[in-house]
Amino acid sequence: MARTINHATRAVRRDAFLDVAQRLIQSKGYESLSVQDIIDELDASKGAFYHYFGSKADLLEAIVERMADAVQATWDVVMARPDLDAVGRFEGIFETTAQYKSARRDLSLALLEAWLSESNTVLRERLRAMVARRLTPVLERIVRQGVAEGEFTSSDPDATARVIVGLVQGSQEQAAQLYVARQAGEIEFEEVVRVYAAFSEALDRILGLRPGRLSLTDPPTLREWFA
Repeated sequence: MARTINHATRAVRRDAFLDVAQRLIQSKGYESLSVQDIIDELDASKGAFYHYFGSKADLLEAIVERMADAVQATWDVVMARPDLDAVGRFEGIFETTAQYKSARRDLSLALLEAWLSESNTVLRERLRAMVARRLTPVLERIVRQGVAEGEFTSSDPDATARVIVGLVQGSQEQAAQLYVARQAGEIEFEEVVRVYAAFSEALDRILGLRPGRLSLTDPPTLREWFA
C-alpha cells in the first residue's frame, strides 16, 4: 500500500526547521551556523533535515522565500486598495517592504552577511531571480494603471516593469555595500542620501515623472539604517 503523505504535518515540521534556523542565524550568523546546530536544537536527525532541505544554502533560500511570501502579502493589500493611484501604489509597495525589514532588523542584518559572502554567489542569483518573478507582475500592473491615468509615459509596461525591477535590485545591492562602508566609517551619511537620490531620480525618469515625484525610500528609513 502506498504511503499517505500528511502535507499539513510535513509543513509544520519543515517550518520548525526554518524557525530554529532563523533564530540561530540572528544569534550567531549564517556563516557560523551549521546543520548540526539546527539538528541539535530540535533533537532531530540528519535524515529529517535532509528530507526537507538539500543543503544549508537550500535552507537559507527557504527562509528568504518565506519572508518573501510575507512581504508579498503586504503588497496584495496595497494592490487591493481602490483609493490608490499608481504613484500611491508604488509608494505603498516601497513603504510596506521597508516596514517589514525594519521590524526584523536583526534578521535582515544577519541575512546581509550571507548575501555578501563570496561562497553564496549561486544562491544570490537564485534569490535575485525569485524576487524578480514576484515583483515584476506587481509593478507591471502599477505601470499600466499609471499609463491609463496619464501619469506615466511608458509605451511598454511589461518592459518598463522589468527595467524598474533591475533598478530596485541594483539599489538594494548598493544599500548592502553602503551599509558595510558606513559601519566601517568609510563614508558619510550624506553619501548614502546622494546615492539614493540618484536612484529615485532614475525611477522618475523611467516613468516620465517630474523629479522628486517618487522615492525608493524616505529620510526616516535612511536614518534608521545608516545614520
